[in-house]
Amino acid sequence: MSESIISVRNLCKSVSDSTGTLHILHDIGFDVRAQETVAIVGASGSGKSTLLSIIAGLDTPSAGTVQLCGQDLFARDEDARAVLRAQKVGFVFQSFQLLGNLTALENVMLPLELDGRKDARKLAGDMLERVGLASRVHAYPKVLSGGEQQRVALARAFVVKPAVLLADEPTGSLDFATGATIMDLMFTLNQEQGTTLVLVTHDRQIAQRCQRRLIVDAGRLHEDS
Repeated sequence: MSESIISVRNLCKSVSDSTGTLHILHDIGFDVRAQETVAIVGASGSGKSTLLSIIAGLDTPSAGTVQLCGQDLFARDEDARAVLRAQKVGFVFQSFQLLGNLTALENVMLPLELDGRKDARKLAGDMLERVGLASRVHAYPKVLSGGEQQRVALARAFVVKPAVLLADEPTGSLDFATGATIMDLMFTLNQEQGTTLVLVTHDRQIAQRCQRRLIVDAGRLHEDS
């Protein structure tokens, strides 16, 4: 059995305001092995997206630890977590998160350029061709369809060959047919690169494509039997 690439222990998240304290996550613990595909499933407001953000180090827990690629995320400061994300993690979001002032090619080049890669343009162009957008490399996001924008987002995520891909409702803004095509592409790229995939979704059909399903219900986690 391969070693854990993500290890979550005793994770809690609470937020307080003038009305009191809201407990979002309660004592969450699980491991994800290298190259495993895991779906985090739950209703809207269950805490699953908050959990994914904490795994990424984008949000901080109230208690507990996250080990990512052998590193204790929250023993690092925010800048050090950002460096680790840049080196090890790819992201795909429901809202695509493309930069509107950059072309498709420039959006995909960005993480490579931030990593100092001299071959960023060629790698980005090759990746856009791989996701079927060779003819759209110079198009800006505003003229791309939702499906095309998510293909750019996939290309941007996979072009750095991340150890871990974190995807938050990647088909949530797409129609059914387009979403199915995007999921096929995501799973194909994931398999080609041997990436570890953690996917947040409320769609049970998408979740069934993963090797394991973790269910978040009112901030508590249990594994699907």
